[in-house]
Amino acid sequence: MPGDPALYPVALKVAGQPCLVVGGGRVAAGKVTGLVRCGAAVTVVAPEIGDAVSALAGSSAATGPGSVAMERRPYRDGEAAGYRLVVTATGSAEVDAAVMADAEAAGVWVNSVDDPDHSTFHLPSVHRDGPVVVAVSTGGASPALSIWLRRRAGEVLGTDLGTLAAVLEEARRRLQAAGRPTDSVDWQALLDGPLPQLVADGRLDDARRLLAEATAGPP
Repeated sequence: MPGDPALYPVALKVAGQPCLVVGGGRVAAGKVTGLVRCGAAVTVVAPEIGDAVSALAGSSAATGPGSVAMERRPYRDGEAAGYRLVVTATGSAEVDAAVMADAEAAGVWVNSVDDPDHSTFHLPSVHRDGPVVVAVSTGGASPALSIWLRRRAGEVLGTDLGTLAAVLEEARRRLQAAGRPTDSVDWQALLDGPLPQLVADGRLDDARRLLAEATAGPP
C-alpha cells in the first residue's frame, strides 16, 4: 500500500538449511518445490497432506537437490523456532497467525500466503535460466501481476541468459586468477555490444574470443 516501507530484495542461500512449510495443499506444494530446488531441507507439517505434496517426497531428481520430510499432524506451538525459514499456507487464519507469532517471537523469517501484511518476507515470482534468477514482487499486493510480469520478462529476455552468465563467469575467473580487479573491465559496454547476440546465435567461440580480448591485460 502507498506509504508502506520499501522491501529490501535479497537472494537467500537455503541449501542444507532447515525450512518449515505448514500446510499440505496445492499452494504449499509450490512453496515446497521452490525450496527443494534451492537445496533446502524441508519439513512439511499438516494434518492432511495432498497428492501434490506427497509426490515431492523422495523425488529430488525432479524437484532439486534438497529434501522433503512429511509429518501428518497439526502444527505444534512453538515449533517454528527450530527452523531458519518458515512458510505457512494452511488456509486457516488461526493456524497461520499462530505460526507467524511463533516465528516472529523466535526471530525466524516467516511468510503467510494469505496474510502478506504480517509476513516478514514475500516470495516473488521467479524466472530462472541457469544461475540467473529474475524475481518480480508486488509486495503481496497482487500475486497475479507478479506472475504476469515474470512471464513477460522471460519472453523478452529469451532463453540464453544461463549461457551468457557462464561465459561471463569464465572471463571473471580469468581476471581473478591473474590477480586483476574485475572492475577493470567495462562489462556494461560488453553487454550493450554484440556479446549477447553472439551467445543467442550459438557462436560461443566468438563470444569467448571477444571476452578474451576485452579482459586481456596490458601488453
